[in-house]
Order: sequence, then structure tokens, then C-alpha cells
Amino acid sequence: MVGARPNFMKVGPVWKAIAARGALKQKLVHTGQHYGPKMSEVFFSDLGIPPPDVHLGVGSGTHAEQTAKAMLALEPVFASERPDLISVAGDVNSTLAAALVAVKMEIPLAHVEAGLRSFDRTMPEEINRVLTDRVSDLLLTPSPDADENLLREGTDRSRIFLVGNAMIDSLLQSLDRALATGTLEAMRLRAREYAVCTLHRPVNVDDPRALSRLLSTLIEIGRRLPVVFPVHPRTRRTMEQSGLLAVAEVERGLRLLEPMGYLELLALTSRARLILTDSGGLQEEATALGVPCLTLRESTERPVTITRGTNVLVGTDPARIMKEVERVLAERDCAVRVPELWDGKTGERIAALYEEWLGRKAT
Repeated sequence: MVGARPNFMKVGPVWKAIAARGALKQKLVHTGQHYGPKMSEVFFSDLGIPPPDVHLGVGSGTHAEQTAKAMLALEPVFASERPDLISVAGDVNSTLAAALVAVKMEIPLAHVEAGLRSFDRTMPEEINRVLTDRVSDLLLTPSPDADENLLREGTDRSRIFLVGNAMIDSLLQSLDRALATGTLEAMRLRAREYAVCTLHRPVNVDDPRALSRLLSTLIEIGRRLPVVFPVHPRTRRTMEQSGLLAVAEVERGLRLLEPMGYLELLALTSRARLILTDSGGLQEEATALGVPCLTLRESTERPVTITRGTNVLVGTDPARIMKEVERVLAERDCAVRVPELWDGKTGERIAALYEEWLGRKAT
């Protein structure tokens, strides 16, 4: 089950591994929480995922509206299909919606990317993560810290399976194709001589004052090296309404783009000198790619990207951000130890686990 842009890179490897093994029948349900060519459709083609068997067209709305609409749309689908297992990924509203419907209908549930915690309850994703984990039968974790979080919360160890990071499967499977897109050449960029930025978290982009501070910092960075900034629809809306878009558009060092497809963005991030982001997924991808990453948040649910990877949590204070930018630009190499099981084989491990678990359930 997928719903939003972050889901596709986690679901794709699992789908392909199950299909290749041929032992299980699967159907892909897309709630349509994210929609449109650049936020949804392009990911199916970029990742080699077939079109969804069911597309519910939930669309946008408040967190309550999205979750409620997804639940109402999913219930008849689950009732009709009556699956032996529902697999959800990540922490978006559609993930929680599917989890709640599944548990109410007494259908077994597996959560891919379970156990991640930022310990910040003001993040809607944190609520989605905690609640989905509570009702899941199988908790598939990407790193040992996620196992520790679940055990600390009293989760039975028999429900926890350390399988690795499915997003890294997608990255490794797609990197050569991404580099062959010619994205850098088309944008007249040189490898390791530009930064990439993404911003979409409400705390960063909904308040024009907060967004203005970050944009001012990006403009300052852009005077040192080009900053490529694919603008999320939510971010663009605030920029347009507040007049910040007109200010940013005249800055030559800040390249504002429409949202990018997976391969296009991967082509940019894989050769960047620096990534600035509030995205959880990009923190992980930066670690796998060995690219320095500055996370524009006060907390992260992916601490392994700090302890083992390239990530530094810098918050949103301009002085702190610029200090870390200067440090990165002064360093020649970025030390990284890619976490165990981030090896491109997570989808295969999950497919094998599903087969084994369903086989035991059937006997």
C-alpha cells in the first residue's frame, strides 16, 4: 500500500522481490495522498513499479481529512480483497489509515520502516509511526536503533525483524540510470560544485517568517556555490502568498525548480557537494551516497545517519547552518560507515519473511 512520495522508494524493492520470487500474489493500492505527475506518477516509471491495481484518489486536506478519507476508501477495498497480509511503509497519513483499517478488520499488518522515533510529538509523522507500530503484527526495522526503540516501548521481540533499509535498495538499483539522465549537463552543473536543498516540513515552510530565515540562509550559501532547490508544492504556496517567491527568483545562486522525479533528483544528490534538507529519506540517501548532509530540523528519527553516516543536525539557526556549511566546504573527504544491511537486499529479505510468515500462518 502506498500513499505519498516517500512511500514509493520503500515499496518498490519489496514489490519487485515478491514478483521475482513468484510465491505470493500481491496487489498495489495507492491512496492518492500525493498526486500529479511529479509527486506520484513519475515514481512508478522511475522505479519500475507497475501502475497500482487500485487508485483511491484521496487527495489533499488536513491530517484528519486525509486520514479519514483514506480509511473510508480503504475499507471496502480490504473487505473485497480480504488479503492475508497488508504491508504498509513509512509514516505518512495513508500509512496510519491503512493500519487502523487493517487492525479493525482483523487483517494481519506488516510495517516496513518500523521503530523510527524522533521523540518529537509535534511532528505528525511521529504520531503516525508510533500508532502504526502499536497495531502491526510484523515490525520490519531498518537499523538497530529502531529495534531498541521498540523494545524500550515494551514490544515483544518476536514481532521485530531487522531487515535493512528498502530505500537504499531503490537507490542502488537506480543510480546508474540516474547518472545516465544527463541532468547535471542539462543544468550546466559540475559534480561536487553545487548544493541541493529540499524543504517541506510544516514547521519550516508554513510560517512565512521561518521560511524567510531559511531562504535568506540559502541565498547566502548560493553566493558560495549554486543551490538547486526543487520546491515542494506546500513550500511554493507559502512563498507565493508571502511574496518570498519573487525575492528568491532574482537570486542567481538559488535555482528554484518544480518537484523532480526520482531519477532526476538522485542524479543531483549523488554528485552534490552538500545536501540541505528536512526530509528523512534524504538523510539516509546522503549516508549511502557519502554526501555531506545538513538536516534543517531540531530532531531526527534517523540517528544512525549521524552516528554512522554523513548527517549533521543543524536546526534552523542561520549562524549554525553557515558554520556547518563552511566546515563542509573546507573538508576534502566525508567519513562514512554505511549501516549494516543497507546493502540493496532488503526487498529480498522482506519477501522471504512474508513467505515464511504466511506459510506458518497457513499451517
